Amino acid sequence: MKKNRKNWTKEEVLEVYNKPLLELVFLAAQVHREYHNPSEVQVSTLLSIKTGGCPEDCGYCPQAARYHTDIEKNDLMSVQTVKAQALRAQSSGSSRVCMGAAWRNVKEGPEFDQVLEMVRTVRDLDMEVCCTLGMLTPDQARRLSDAGLYAYNHNLDTSEEHYKKVISTRGYEDRIETIGNARKAGLTVCSGGIVGMGESVEDRAAMLVTLSNLNPYPESVPINALVAVEGTPMEEQEQIPIWDMIRMVATTRIVLPTTTVRLSAGRTEMTDEGQALCFMSGAGSIFAGDKLLTTPNPDINKDMQLFNTLGLVPQKAYKKGDKPAVNENYKNSNSSDKKIKWSRPAHTIEANIAATKSAKEKRKLETKS
Repeated sequence: MKKNRKNWTKEEVLEVYNKPLLELVFLAAQVHREYHNPSEVQVSTLLSIKTGGCPEDCGYCPQAARYHTDIEKNDLMSVQTVKAQALRAQSSGSSRVCMGAAWRNVKEGPEFDQVLEMVRTVRDLDMEVCCTLGMLTPDQARRLSDAGLYAYNHNLDTSEEHYKKVISTRGYEDRIETIGNARKAGLTVCSGGIVGMGESVEDRAAMLVTLSNLNPYPESVPINALVAVEGTPMEEQEQIPIWDMIRMVATTRIVLPTTTVRLSAGRTEMTDEGQALCFMSGAGSIFAGDKLLTTPNPDINKDMQLFNTLGLVPQKAYKKGDKPAVNENYKNSNSSDKKIKWSRPAHTIEANIAATKSAKEKRKLETKS
């Protein structure tokens, strides 16, 4: 098997994905041991620094303002609150903090300036800092890099074809462009997807092909299992079998041998045995804490018990890359790229429209009562 190569075809990825499960896990475990320490798993903490009110229509997301979910909308966190939560995460074994804001795209102004200070503050704690803030211009990526950001997360979510059935308010090309902007600014890239959104196996393979053809491909790839949230268009979507997650983790490991495969959303529905097979198949990171942005997540103590059972230890910060230097120029913006216009696709998604209509009706009833 060719290793650490680019330009996989969908047919080749499907051939890997569809191998007998135990053979697939074995092959993935071999690749994992060649490129990574199988006893180390990075513990990351995901903070929702600004929750709810997002103008997008992502069919899976409870933070979309147009849907009626139980998400409590919160304004941007203070720098001190973020620092306190980062210190708490660090004391529990986390070496990486990912800060997420429910924005379509980053906008210049006081809030972005505040995020830049959050980045510098957490970086100064000797933790890896990752952000997921929506679409990003080249200069915004540069400022984040100058502030000490280590990684930028911007998930592809699924294949380009299936993407049109999930989201209508932005285009796939915007995802690719933002990843490129982050890369040009010297940031490492974190980009993966969600399985269980009604996609086909071919869609899963196509997403991995797209990731593998990025040059270079992402340093980390989150694999999420859909968490169906009431009020979203995907509220009735059935939970995928654990075998699908194991196959996806193992295939990702083989196709992208040097990347860190992150076992992300959906772990609350996985057994310890299922997670163990994911670790054996190449998962090298988990997200810790009681929530992943807005969805439930296993307790950190339970995770540490599982680590102890499996003989795993938390990975230290910057094990796979250097700590970024800070350039004070992060405080200064370059206005030349502020006028970038992100796409507004013309298509509509029936399920998203229906969920939006239902949300309006529920809000009317709540107002009357």
